Amino acid sequence: MTRSHKGVTLDGDRLLRRATRQWTGVMIGALLFGAAVYLLADQTSTGQRLEEAALRGAHQVDPDVRRVAMHALHTITVTSQLAATALVAVVGLLRRQVWLAVAGVGVILGGQAVTQLLKHHVLSRPDLLAAHNTIAENTVPSGHTTAAMCLLFATLIVVPYRFRGVAMFFTLSWAVGIGAYTVIVQVHRLSDTLVADAVALAVACTAAQVLAWTGRIRAVVSPRPQRYLLRTVFIVIVGLIGAASLVLGTVAMLHAASAYVNDRPTAWRLFLSSQWLAAAGSIAAALLFWWTWYRLETKRRHDPVTPT
Repeated sequence: MTRSHKGVTLDGDRLLRRATRQWTGVMIGALLFGAAVYLLADQTSTGQRLEEAALRGAHQVDPDVRRVAMHALHTITVTSQLAATALVAVVGLLRRQVWLAVAGVGVILGGQAVTQLLKHHVLSRPDLLAAHNTIAENTVPSGHTTAAMCLLFATLIVVPYRFRGVAMFFTLSWAVGIGAYTVIVQVHRLSDTLVADAVALAVACTAAQVLAWTGRIRAVVSPRPQRYLLRTVFIVIVGLIGAASLVLGTVAMLHAASAYVNDRPTAWRLFLSSQWLAAAGSIAAALLFWWTWYRLETKRRHDPVTPT
């Protein structure tokens, strides 16, 4: 083994060890974040009051925007989910990696299974407002948001490193929009989308850990920076949009929370806040998962498999 080959191997081992710690940390952080959002938004009267007002604010949305949102949500059906799952599996199998196909499929199906289990059997939403025109039933987590984010994460896992930026470009804007659209058509609250982001992120990190433990991840030899300049610019722009959405949403939420939440202007501000924060949550989840895969990719069919 040459000195340069040793250097690449040692650098790859270091990157993989760091990534496994990151996947564990991100998974735990996502679970804690999801639990905190659920407790604050669904288990307190203040949280319920703010989210109900945001849903009322959605009544002021332009009908054309509502139609666009409804059309986007209709892209997520049982049929489309099965087709997406099959496509992810095919990509993994074309790379001659059965475990890779299993991991991608596991993220999509596992994320939805966890979401439905939480929604129907674990989490509850007590009616703390005791008022008319409220939506008392539990809707957390959002199945639509989980489906969109899990498809994004599964795609990032199965595609080779050189195509990861292209995959991110085409799936991110759609996945981020789904969470906001669910609030526009009043089928979900902001907390539903944020908890769904946390569920999808935790499931994806678990799948990445399984691939690492079974020796299916390798380091990528550092390419010339100029080769992936567009990818870097895209990620920076997405990060800036996410940061701006977080700031705008937080400011609007704090401003509306101190006002009388039942008037139309405040309800509209809360609705806009829910849109910005939903986008910020999905973008943050996507960038976090992207970051954990820094200079890593799933192995090619001829690479040796060395379980950790």
